[in-house]
Amino acid sequence: MNKKFTAVRLVCAFAIAILLTVVIIFSVSNEPGTAIYNLFLGPLQSKRHFFDVFASSVPLIFTGLALSLVFKSGNFSMIADASLYTGGVLAAAIAIMLPLPMFIHPVVIFIVAIIVGGVIGSIPAILKVKFKANELVTSLMLNYVFFYLGIYTVNSFFVDREAGTFASLKYAPTATLGKVLDGTKLHWGFFIAIAVVILLYILVYKTKFGYEIRISGSNPEFAKYSGINTSRVIILTQVIAGAVAGLGGAVEQLGMYERFNWQDSPTYAWDGVIIAILAGNNPKFVPLAAFFLAYIRVGADLMSRRADVQNELVSIVQAVLILFITAERFMAGWKQRQEAKQALKGEA
Repeated sequence: MNKKFTAVRLVCAFAIAILLTVVIIFSVSNEPGTAIYNLFLGPLQSKRHFFDVFASSVPLIFTGLALSLVFKSGNFSMIADASLYTGGVLAAAIAIMLPLPMFIHPVVIFIVAIIVGGVIGSIPAILKVKFKANELVTSLMLNYVFFYLGIYTVNSFFVDREAGTFASLKYAPTATLGKVLDGTKLHWGFFIAIAVVILLYILVYKTKFGYEIRISGSNPEFAKYSGINTSRVIILTQVIAGAVAGLGGAVEQLGMYERFNWQDSPTYAWDGVIIAILAGNNPKFVPLAAFFLAYIRVGADLMSRRADVQNELVSIVQAVLILFITAERFMAGWKQRQEAKQALKGEA
């Protein structure tokens, strides 16, 4: 019953969000048909646009996985932003300054990004366990620290002074990830993201440590009485989440860019929150949630270029989805009626 209720509830939330989006477009646009068509069907008009959706979903998958894991353990750390950004900076540094053979070069970069991302991810967890510091507050503060540290590192050691804007020197060809399809942005990092999805699903649902994560998140007091070291679970979970985000930053840089130009914090972690909520903190649903979010963003970008509606409309869709999915009373009456009918049938 719970799975059916969750599915119906999710479908209804999507339907309401789409309906509200259509109503808003008709209210503000002089060409609503064109706007709606490009928003919902624009990404399907060409191979390039369609596979751009997959490429755009890659960083969303990584941060969605990281935040899903953190939320599953009952915590709310946003340090994934710092791990992802720092992973991108390290990827740029090694891709520029350390010459290595093809295939080995990106592997070395990924290993370094995973290790450093994991270390960064552990900081709010350690502060929570040792000093009872709120992990949301410390992670948000540390995001700024690592963002400006990254900017300083790029400016000091491998910035391109002739670029005319904030940008690093170009990456070595041996470090970059190739495109899967010519004429599109889809790169091999997408398959790395899918591999991480599989590994995290196995970790969370098929291992003893995954069981400890789920119990610690759903009932921490029971976990303690059961002999589970919840402090260890908190720290290791956020280490893994930080490692995943760090890898995501490196993959995004090597797959999508020729040089580092993240002058503003990418804030993919906030997208990760949306994806984690849509996926119900289950790793196997993260790619679907990431694909949906990437799809409407590509569609919104096409809509803003071909019609008179701005792509900020996507924020409304996201807000409505989060509102209805997180509202405990949404469709609670329907669930109670269904449970009552099943109870009557059982008695009969």
